[in-house]
Amino acid sequence: MAAPSNTLRQHVQVCVGQKGTPIGSLIYTRQGRRESTAFAYDASWLASPDGFNVSADLQWTSGYQPHKAATAHDSPFHGALADTAPDAWGRRVIARDHAKRRQKDPTLGALTELDYLLAVDDSARVGALRLKGADGQWHRSVEPGRRTTPPLIALERAFRASHAIERGDETDEDLRYLQGRGTSLGGMRPKCTLVDENGRLAIGKFPSIGDTRSVTRGEVLALKLAQRAGIQAAESRVVQLADIPIALIYRFDRQPDGGRIPYQSAATMLQASRDDERSYLEIAEVIRRHALDPTADLQQLWRRLIFNLLITNVDDHLQNHGFLHATNGHWRLSPAFDINPFPDKDRESKVWLSDEEGPITNTRMLLARCREFALTSEAAQKVLDEVRAAVAGWREVALSPEVGLTKKELRGFEGAFLPVV
Repeated sequence: MAAPSNTLRQHVQVCVGQKGTPIGSLIYTRQGRRESTAFAYDASWLASPDGFNVSADLQWTSGYQPHKAATAHDSPFHGALADTAPDAWGRRVIARDHAKRRQKDPTLGALTELDYLLAVDDSARVGALRLKGADGQWHRSVEPGRRTTPPLIALERAFRASHAIERGDETDEDLRYLQGRGTSLGGMRPKCTLVDENGRLAIGKFPSIGDTRSVTRGEVLALKLAQRAGIQAAESRVVQLADIPIALIYRFDRQPDGGRIPYQSAATMLQASRDDERSYLEIAEVIRRHALDPTADLQQLWRRLIFNLLITNVDDHLQNHGFLHATNGHWRLSPAFDINPFPDKDRESKVWLSDEEGPITNTRMLLARCREFALTSEAAQKVLDEVRAAVAGWREVALSPEVGLTKKELRGFEGAFLPVV
């Protein structure tokens, strides 16, 4: 039976890695406003000794597996594919560009979730999944000789375009410049993907016009402190653009040779809707079932929970925790990322410790649950002391050249580092 005339159906080949190994086929369907997808693994990927399940909400079997958004806030794609789609900032750039083009061509239809997914630059797409069209071209790619990921020296151009979008007075050229460059990553704040002077892929995070403190320096401060506290955290540095501090965060889903590392967010691993209330004990259970080294990852997670509490990092939602593929279908906790001190917020984690205890608000509740994270009481107390000692030196790190906060700016962060019981 033929599909109804208002039905849109599109096939996309799904591949993995820098070599672009085919792993399956995605079918996107839209009927009116209803969007759904179905994914099927290729027989060759299922039979390959290198094959593994790329998304926790997929079954390791042949045949198409349907998926639709659980709520209006969720994606119609399976989790690992949804993890590669743009979030608030990227969607804003794509939507503004589309609106301007629609003014010139009213016949253009409304954007679909597939449009957003395919608008991401292939070279910067999160993780190792890649999407190929029927014409054999990667989504999104450009003509030979053109660059979608700008070099570090072009950072000012991206910053000016981002600020123009925030103000609402962007030009067509601003939008063209940020397409691909500024759409491949999650989060609400202005940013773009770039390549540094050594050829490493990184994220440039810009100050927002509504900032009341140096948020970019604050993120680098948090990442530097995390490393001092024994946490595996994303590499970072501050790049000064005239008097504007840009946070440069290096991508941990890329290998030194440019290879791509498969990635799943904690939301995907838990198969959680954005409206779900999930807990760190559930993440701990995922680690026990899927991690290459469960003990190390459980202990690392507990260390991060202590650190988040001590610096008042309360933006710890499930998309801000992730896993990288290690080997043979086993995963490992990704480096910590998107950690920030929030001096104007209450100390209360976004993800709860457990359904019974609720959000994390003090060290006592974490110490009481330490055995769930493969730590004895003595070992947990030692970790707590180590993290406290690292965080206690926050002023020194903040004033150091690698972060560059001034003494005046320092006062704006003091509320995030008040003593915690």
